[in-house]
Amino acid sequence: MTDAQHSPEKTHYICQTYVETKAGRNGQPGLKIAKQFEYSTASEAKNRAEREALSEDCAGADAYMVTEDQTSGEVGDPSFLVRLGNVPESDDF
Repeated sequence: MTDAQHSPEKTHYICQTYVETKAGRNGQPGLKIAKQFEYSTASEAKNRAEREALSEDCAGADAYMVTEDQTSGEVGDPSFLVRLGNVPESDDF
């Protein structure tokens, strides 16, 4: 049996960056996802988020992990490793 057959869950480590959008009707600028990178370890995702957050065109960056049930394809809620700069509220995620 392979590891995938032993464990129906897979953990994904993600770095996600944001850029600001133009102000809407309420006059407040918003955020949108700019880039997403997947890594094999938490430290790789966290390190990338830290590097991306230093970029001039990056409003903010998250590094998080999610667990996917490979049987159903369902993905759990994110568990944040680091949140840097201007990022969405976690309940907006």
